[in-house]
Amino acid sequence: MDDTARRQASEALLNAYASKTSIAPLTETFEKFSIDDAYAIQLLQVEKFLEAGRTIKGHKVGLTSVAMQKMLGVDTPDYGHLIDEFFYLEHLPIPTATFLQPRIEPEIALVLKRPLQGPGVTAAEAISAVDFVVPALEVVDSRIADWKITLADTIADNASSGAVVLGSTPTSLSDVDLRLVGAVMTCDGQIVGTGAGGAVLGSPITSLVWLANAVGARGVTLEAGHVILPGALCSMVQVQPGSIITASFAGLGTVTAKFSSNEGEDA
Repeated sequence: MDDTARRQASEALLNAYASKTSIAPLTETFEKFSIDDAYAIQLLQVEKFLEAGRTIKGHKVGLTSVAMQKMLGVDTPDYGHLIDEFFYLEHLPIPTATFLQPRIEPEIALVLKRPLQGPGVTAAEAISAVDFVVPALEVVDSRIADWKITLADTIADNASSGAVVLGSTPTSLSDVDLRLVGAVMTCDGQIVGTGAGGAVLGSPITSLVWLANAVGARGVTLEAGHVILPGALCSMVQVQPGSIITASFAGLGTVTAKFSSNEGEDA
């Protein structure tokens, strides 16, 4: 793709955000759509977010489960940027109409106390850079119609980022084995998913190492204070207006996301 095509693809995604109208897969609209093109298109949108006064608060890693990788026919994760306006407080209403086709999944959020700059970051360095972990729920959303995505489509679409809800109970890495942390996600009191930290590339720490080295290869540093979403512990489920989603993590506490109804955004 040339620069003009990349800008056109970025503008199409930004328009989808603004109009709340999904678009056809970019890989069907533009020819010769590479992974490098996809990350360039993602960064063009991030530049627009920053120009509008928003700030980067962290990164997310996607496609960390074997099932999701098989679905897209890939063997590698991807990443996206977490913008300040993506973060919502738990228990307070999240405007459902903000999203196009939202789904939700439980994650163990890692909060950094020092920067991580790849390539070459080791697991030991990653562990020493983590300040604490908190329970989290990530809303994933796609600007691509009907979630008809390839790897390049979701990367260009900021790794299908939507929103983040963080719990308020911090836990030190020395107090928990992230691989063994079990999670139960409920929707309106009914269990809709279960999983464990080991589902995330074997360990959320492995995901953090991958991310630090992947963004480092593109000249990006993971900054102190940033939130890292390393990947989902179980399959995502669709969000319905008015739903209350809670994820309970063994040894880490709980986090709850409350979604407004379409009839009233303050429900």
